[in-house]
Amino acid sequence: MYKYSILYKMHTLPLSEFRANTSAMLDLVQRGETIRIMRHGKAVADLVPIRDAPMAKLPSWKQPFEPVQLPAGISLSRAVLDERDESA
Repeated sequence: MYKYSILYKMHTLPLSEFRANTSAMLDLVQRGETIRIMRHGKAVADLVPIRDAPMAKLPSWKQPFEPVQLPAGISLSRAVLDERDESA
């Protein structure tokens, strides 16, 4: 069906065979294997598993936060003014 190359640790197969066995090839890729697709004896594509990239650290202004919980009947502007008075 396809060749297994120990040197490259990937499966190599012609395009026609890949088309006929696409679902099986995707199963192999999902398990972490690489598929090299050949056309007329020349490599044209490597089908590789997705590697989860580490999440970049978000700047503080983009990080999620808990919303401010104000007591009932207190407006946001009143809460800001009260906080200013407390810190002065």
